[in-house]
Parts: sequence; structure tokens; C-alpha cells
Amino acid sequence: MKTSPDQDPHGLSELIAGVNRRLDTAVEARLKPAGARIEQYRLLASLMRQDGQAMGELAPSVFVDLPTLTKIVDRMVAAGLVYRAPDARDRRRVLVFLSDKGRAHFGELSPLVESERRVVTEGLSDSETARLSELLRGILADRQ
Repeated sequence: MKTSPDQDPHGLSELIAGVNRRLDTAVEARLKPAGARIEQYRLLASLMRQDGQAMGELAPSVFVDLPTLTKIVDRMVAAGLVYRAPDARDRRRVLVFLSDKGRAHFGELSPLVESERRVVTEGLSDSETARLSELLRGILADRQ
């Protein structure tokens, strides 16, 4: 029998938040010595999936609001990790692109993040991890 969230002291939102917090804390600790923050990593990862995105497209994958994203991108432009350029199809739109330095930086950071992901999911089989990822992607896709 299903219980309502009021009857479940460890409801779904608390479980998701707890896992997220655990993973974010561990990832932040791994990224800090490399001079990166988790939002920077998320931005690089999003651009690795699809280079040349507008700020409004990037914000949901970085999980920050537009003013915060602007500050992050400004810092990353200053560091030479990304650059802005007009959209070739609509010159009024400005897109964010990875620089070669940004690609290399992502290559350095990615194994750190992946190792922490493995620690968090170590009790799950590969198929369970894949299924969990699929379910969470579905939840996110429903809200975007």
C-alpha cells in the first residue's frame, strides 16, 4: 500500500534532496583543489553536450537563475574557458561556446566528478543506475 508524503518521514523530495546534497558536497570537495565550482562544471558539461547555447538554454542545466549564470559566465570568459559570440542565424542572440582551454579543463574535471558519482551509486548495479538516471531525466523533462 502506498503512503502519502505526509505519512512518509523520508518522502521522495527529501530523498532526492539528500542524495543531491551528498553528491554535490562530495563533488565540490573534489573540484575545489582544481579551482572549479560545481556550477562551472555543469556549464562546461552542458556545452560539451551541445556547444553554442543561449543563456536561457544553459540556466536549467546549470541549476541557477539568469543573473547568477551571467556572473558565472563572466568569470569563465575572463578565465578563457568559454566565449560569447552572436548566433549565426539570429545576430540579436548571443551564444556561449567552449574554448579549447574549456574543453581541456572539462577533461581534467570530468574524472573527478565521475569518481564521486560512482561512490554515491556503488550499491547499485549498472542497470539500476541506468534506470535511476532514466527516471530522474523523466522527472526533469516533465518540468522543463
